[in-house]
Amino acid sequence: LDAEGRTVDGSGRAIVVPQLTPTLKANIRAKKRETTKNQLAAERILNEESIETHFHDERITLKPAVRSKRSLRFHEPGKFQQLAERMRMKAQLEKLQNEISQIARKTGISSATKLALIAPKPDSYINEVPQMEWWDSVILTDDLNTIESNGKISIRESSITNLIEHPTQMRPPNESSRAVYLPVFLTKKERRKLRRQNRREAWKEEQEKIRLGLEPPPEPKLRISNLMRVLGTEAVQDPTKIEAHVREQMVKRQKLHEEANAARKLTDDQRREKKMRKMKEDTTLGVHVAVYRIRELQEQQSKKFKVETNAKQLFLTGACVLFRDCCVVVVEGGPKQQKKYRRLLMHRIKWEEDLVRNADGKEIPNSCVLVWEGMNQRRNFGEFKYKSFPLEKSARDFFQKHHVEHYWDLAYSGAVLEASEDVL
Repeated sequence: LDAEGRTVDGSGRAIVVPQLTPTLKANIRAKKRETTKNQLAAERILNEESIETHFHDERITLKPAVRSKRSLRFHEPGKFQQLAERMRMKAQLEKLQNEISQIARKTGISSATKLALIAPKPDSYINEVPQMEWWDSVILTDDLNTIESNGKISIRESSITNLIEHPTQMRPPNESSRAVYLPVFLTKKERRKLRRQNRREAWKEEQEKIRLGLEPPPEPKLRISNLMRVLGTEAVQDPTKIEAHVREQMVKRQKLHEEANAARKLTDDQRREKKMRKMKEDTTLGVHVAVYRIRELQEQQSKKFKVETNAKQLFLTGACVLFRDCCVVVVEGGPKQQKKYRRLLMHRIKWEEDLVRNADGKEIPNSCVLVWEGMNQRRNFGEFKYKSFPLEKSARDFFQKHHVEHYWDLAYSGAVLEASEDVL
């Protein structure tokens, strides 16, 4: 210590001894936070000064120094197995194709594929007639001398072999992909046995619930005939009261029975919907089409009504074209609908009862002929309706508008032949 009482070192300089003063933890944190904030501000100013240099290019984007965090991505189980299997299948397919091409080159089957290569485009033979058809160019020689001097046909013998190339079999477009199984029909005896077993199981289940107390036991089914046997002494004590109770139970059972029947009964809308569901058929796999030719239908009002009404009731689509001496009826629908409509036109309606005049003015019996029936991929007509045309061209244009002009050609040609037979 010197004369003033300060702590000094050997050279005589005063030593400052830090004095620790008690303070709160919050003050220490605040002071440390302020120091850190000042340091960050100083570093930011330094970075801005370094960026704003004479050689800085604004087009260059500076990447952050911190590396972005990336999540782990795991491969799905079996991924590389599928990849290896795909590569093996590809290698096997290439090997098989090479073998087939070598065998075809040896046997001569590959020459048949030249037909597809030399087949011209449709535009090339519209305006000019070729000297040789493209399908004959594989067999015939280039000089077009099909017959030699000795009378033999001049062809390329090397292009004909004793091998047959079978085309790949394809599934029909209208065939369903689902397998069709025949339903199993039980005999009458088996149906009765199955019904007894089901009723027995239901009765056992009901008795088990009563035994466990889940349901109350049913009241005895009292009738006038079993009154004395069920009640015994109670019926003897007050027979009038017991008889009234029995009759009340009988009325109650009758009422419950009628209410259950009424609940099961279909409403008018449900009955109509059920009838429509039975009439309509699924035509997604193909539409059944039938074409009929009637000699005269323009003046037959009652028969016109039957033809149109039955077609609408059976939910058939189509049209009826009215033309002199040739009325064509086209209907589209399911097989059951066509069967009922065919029976109407061919059997139920008596066309022979009406006499009509032909082109010569003679009276001949009316007739209805089934011209054609088959299947089509889709419907070509809408709701069934009548169309009357004075000219044959107008009638054909109507069918051509619906892309079925061949219906009219087939029916009208038959009508012309029939008219010529009537004249003879």
